Amino acid sequence: MRKIMIALLLAGLFGCTQEAQNQLGRSIQNWTGTNGVLEVFSGDKLVHRFIKIDKLSTAYGTSDRQARGYRFGYGVADTDFDGKVGPGEKKVYFEVAEFATYVFYEQP
Repeated sequence: MRKIMIALLLAGLFGCTQEAQNQLGRSIQNWTGTNGVLEVFSGDKLVHRFIKIDKLSTAYGTSDRQARGYRFGYGVADTDFDGKVGPGEKKVYFEVAEFATYVFYEQP
């Protein structure tokens, strides 16, 4: 029974388009979370960093279900830019506008 379930899962994955596989991968990552880092830049200067982010999400309108022009999440404000949670650095809610220059990546 287990072999049949695995075979069906693999057949489904290989039969999907690349976009469908990407959406599935993002869904799994959103469910399991990631240890992400978000760096916000002004020109070429790093102005803010958030660490230990579970996920970065897109807001959707309540009535029109259209994607909004910003991303949001929860993470620790890394005020000293050392990549570690230090004294006084707390988990906060943040929003990043679509016109901001930012990089989101998994903690190495």
